[in-house]
Amino acid sequence: MNKTKNNTRKTAVIIGAGPAGLTAAYELLKRTDIRPLIFEADDCVGGLSRTVRHGGNYMDIGGHRFFSKSERVISWWAELLPMPERRRLSRIYFLRKFFDYPIRLDYPTLAGLGFWRVIKIGFSYFKIRLLPIRKEKNLEDFFINRFGRELYVTFFRDYTAKVWGRSCREIGPEWGEQRVKGLSVSRALGHALKKILKKPGQTRETSLIESFLYPPHGPGQLWEEAARRVKAGGGEINFSCRAVGVRTAGEKITGVAIQGSSGKITEIKCDYLFSGMPVKELIAGLGEAAPDRIRRFAHDLVYRDFITVGLLFKELKIKNKTGPELIADNWLYIQEAEVKLGRIQIFNNWSPDMVKDRNSVWLGLEYFCFADDDFWKKTDDEIKDLAADELARIGIIAAGEPVLDSRVIRMKKAYPAYFGKGYDNFSAIREFTDKFPNLFLIGRNGMHRYNNQDHSMLSAMTAVDNIIKGKTSKENIWAVNAEQEYHEGAGGAKSAEN
Repeated sequence: MNKTKNNTRKTAVIIGAGPAGLTAAYELLKRTDIRPLIFEADDCVGGLSRTVRHGGNYMDIGGHRFFSKSERVISWWAELLPMPERRRLSRIYFLRKFFDYPIRLDYPTLAGLGFWRVIKIGFSYFKIRLLPIRKEKNLEDFFINRFGRELYVTFFRDYTAKVWGRSCREIGPEWGEQRVKGLSVSRALGHALKKILKKPGQTRETSLIESFLYPPHGPGQLWEEAARRVKAGGGEINFSCRAVGVRTAGEKITGVAIQGSSGKITEIKCDYLFSGMPVKELIAGLGEAAPDRIRRFAHDLVYRDFITVGLLFKELKIKNKTGPELIADNWLYIQEAEVKLGRIQIFNNWSPDMVKDRNSVWLGLEYFCFADDDFWKKTDDEIKDLAADELARIGIIAAGEPVLDSRVIRMKKAYPAYFGKGYDNFSAIREFTDKFPNLFLIGRNGMHRYNNQDHSMLSAMTAVDNIIKGKTSKENIWAVNAEQEYHEGAGGAKSAEN
């Protein structure tokens, strides 16, 4: 751990070197005379948006498309690292067939589902339109109201349980409101009709969600550049340093206790604290400065953990209809219930520079679990063998196709959960933390909110705005990612695109 310099400049301690923490540091350096000190528990920058290098290949943990409706964020990215534009293609793999993602009610989808299933979907949808669920108590009610029970059962129920390890009945409707905005059967039908009526030669409008920016070597390439600029501007980034305590005086944060890799704990004084650490850990670090009930609520917060399995093959069994070449998907959402596998990234299609040998196929298989699951506790070799077996079982690779290389990456607390007693009482936690004028909760885990990386950046930018303006209310920070028309398609029905 680097020793901080004694000077008259104000200091901001930033917990976490992910998108939120690095954005906060860079914004402070560009726009204020406040010196940022970042403390990162891991040994690299980027958080979930890191790039992992293995054997000349590159892995993106969870998949991070660079798209945003915020011009501020887009300009920020462009300043740091000009990125090529990539075409977006994600599909659902179900019944050993491909379906558009988000679901489109066009002829290929209806033909793939079969006549009787389509009839049941239609009757179910019109029934819910006539008799909607008046008060949505959970995520199941949310989906049924928008898609009808039959379509919900077909494409949403089992996959959501695979992702979250919980029934949709146990998850609050707020998650659907945040992640599945603006999608319904009526909108899907409208989209299909527009496609049919499109005039010859008319180009289809392409949004940043249908195409996206992406660094040649994955998202970590941008965040490594951000880290370089933070250090060049006089900020510090300290690795393998975990915040284990937060010091207060009244309703003001005065410092943080940081434990380094040696186990030694150092007290760091600060004028501001930007917390990207999980809310559960922040409240625990506050100790008796937090009331008993707030500590109980925070202790009960739930997180879903995540494993990415990199597997290298010579080829896949599934092919393009037009030829033997590799299918063009960035992601495949695996709807098949007989496997634990949730999604597959085809890294070749994110960027050809992600793969050392472009005649091979570099996959990222995504599994959602809890850190106390038997699956999490398996060895890397056991997980690799299980992943390859599942690919063969559902026809993605041929039986016996050799694995040329592999890498297993485990990420704890990847997804803050919208269920459980802790989440039910999160408003009380927020009300408590908002009382500290110099404490700013930013990023996905910092806010216990399923933010994309641009939302995490905006939360940090807004916090710096507030410091400059002398604004103590946190309402505008919490308003980030609360707008009603943002997320693409049925991202919430799956695990959402990061």
